Amino acid sequence: MYTLYTSPGTAGMMVHQLLIELGAPYEMHLLDIKAGDQRKPEYLALNPNGVVPTLVIDGKPRTESSALVMLLAERHPEGGFAPAPGDAARDDYLEWMLILAHSLQPAYRLWFYPSDLGDVDHDAIKAGARAKIEKTWDRVEARLSDGRPYMLGDAVSALDFYTLMLMRWSRNMPKPATTWTHLAAFAARMKQRPSWRRLYELEGLTEWA
Repeated sequence: MYTLYTSPGTAGMMVHQLLIELGAPYEMHLLDIKAGDQRKPEYLALNPNGVVPTLVIDGKPRTESSALVMLLAERHPEGGFAPAPGDAARDDYLEWMLILAHSLQPAYRLWFYPSDLGDVDHDAIKAGARAKIEKTWDRVEARLSDGRPYMLGDAVSALDFYTLMLMRWSRNMPKPATTWTHLAAFAARMKQRPSWRRLYELEGLTEWA
């Protein structure tokens, strides 16, 4: 049994969706970020950074959303959501997971919370973040332009859930990810999965359904 601590629409989305896809037993605790649930002592005992998600695995709290989906995919190889060691697709899988984790997701953080950097030019920070986000979507679009339905080819992987979540985050930006032709088609395919609809039901989401 897993225990997931998350908040609707946050980085916990892809972890939650993967749990649904796997059919793994779990219980979920939804935190109210606006109310400051993530800063309460009982949650900080699980996640000292005071962010979501946290996934309790075998009694131990684990953090970092990208690591969590990779762990789940590795722990449940029957799901087929991560190429096994020695698989020709594994190099691409690892490379792209880290591109999303190290380049794209942090750029979103700067876009949404430029004040994290203190007394700086927030407009300039957001402009730089937007440029990095759009440059990364250019790269993903180029990858999908060969006609592959998913990031690694014909099979869905944890990488696709990550990509979809980050696409959703762009929905109110000046240039949403669905502006790119192949990305829009990719999102339409992914949003047809029953796990996406179930995720929305459980987290009470409505936008970008």
